[in-house]
Amino acid sequence: MSTDNLTIAVIGAGGKMGMRVSNNLVKTDYTVYYSEVSPAGQERVTATGRVLTDTPAAVKDADVVVLAVPDLALKAVSADVVPQMKSGAVVLTLDPAAAYAGLLTRRDDVIEAVTHPCHPSIFVERHTPEEYADTFGGIAALQDAIAAIESDDETKKAQVEQVVRAIFAPVGDVHWTTVKQLAQLEPTLVETIACMIGALLKESLDEAVNTMGVPEPAARAILLGHTQVALANTLKGDNPFSDACLIAMDYGRGAIIKEDWKKVFSDEELDKNLAKMLHLDKIER
Repeated sequence: MSTDNLTIAVIGAGGKMGMRVSNNLVKTDYTVYYSEVSPAGQERVTATGRVLTDTPAAVKDADVVVLAVPDLALKAVSADVVPQMKSGAVVLTLDPAAAYAGLLTRRDDVIEAVTHPCHPSIFVERHTPEEYADTFGGIAALQDAIAAIESDDETKKAQVEQVVRAIFAPVGDVHWTTVKQLAQLEPTLVETIACMIGALLKESLDEAVNTMGVPEPAARAILLGHTQVALANTLKGDNPFSDACLIAMDYGRGAIIKEDWKKVFSDEELDKNLAKMLHLDKIER
């Protein structure tokens, strides 16, 4: 099948991610059906002028079914949706946790795929106010995306990439990994580590202001500037840190970071992490 005339169903079209992906899909030439069960979500969809379709009708002829629902709902939603899909269709989730944990309903003739946005890089080139304002992505700022598909069919892979590029537009590169590798990136690399460090920076800012008594504008200004310098120096190699800074960094690592912190990248810790996120006793695959 050509990738130019896809039929796409968005399940959960009135949720946070459902609205985001729908706002982009409505700009394409694809045939798109929007399904939403919650009254509040239905109101959000219809307020945009989009027409709601019952789930059975929405997925019946869809080439790609996007499950834009929270992780905790994916098991029940996939159990309802996957049996109703046509043979050869693709079920696409927007986060790897449920797929990695084996919670999704499977059919031998339905292809499972996962994607997740990278969000605009702090180093991405921006030119317009809209690009500067788009920190999440999917509106104006360029971002990459990650995708995984459990199929060797290049046509199906091309279909998924076209949908990924549409729902997260504008997209630069689509990087292909396995489902497990995507789970190692999200949550381990970006939530367990990067987002945690972001929260730690905010706590540090609050500590400097509330405990040390530093004026908030001064503390915020120096933190934001030095955060960019720190990331540029470490991730891009822009400039070397000073000798004094390296000593302070070593002190911080010894005072704050556990020596065995890299264990979070092990399979065992990944399973523990995802089990907590999905409210499971353990991951069984």
